Amino acid sequence: MPTKLVLAAALIGLAIPLAAPASAADAENGEKVFKQQCGACHSPVAGKNGVGPSLFGIVGRTAGSVDGFRYSAANKGSGIAWTAEKLDPYIKNPKEIVPGTTMPYIGLKDDAKRADLIAYLETVK
Repeated sequence: MPTKLVLAAALIGLAIPLAAPASAADAENGEKVFKQQCGACHSPVAGKNGVGPSLFGIVGRTAGSVDGFRYSAANKGSGIAWTAEKLDPYIKNPKEIVPGTTMPYIGLKDDAKRADLIAYLETVK
């Protein structure tokens, strides 16, 4: 086999793994992100509110609807149904998505960590 052909085949073989799609969100890593970014104020346990409401069952729930938690008027009146698509920009910049929210969190800018966090939140039910 000519040397140039072997070299070309080797380079193509190296390029294939680099062209693979990004890995899917990782709920296990998302649990770590939750503990680091959210756990001081929120609980993943049903009915266990902290400074923030319990995030148990957050995916599919309407904003401002956890019994026993006092929400800001902005959050309660937002009408948002928390889907992964709605959570993503909210977690990135809460005050932009719900102006007037009292949540002091500045947001999680890292796309991969946010995807992992949302994958974890989808399991908390």
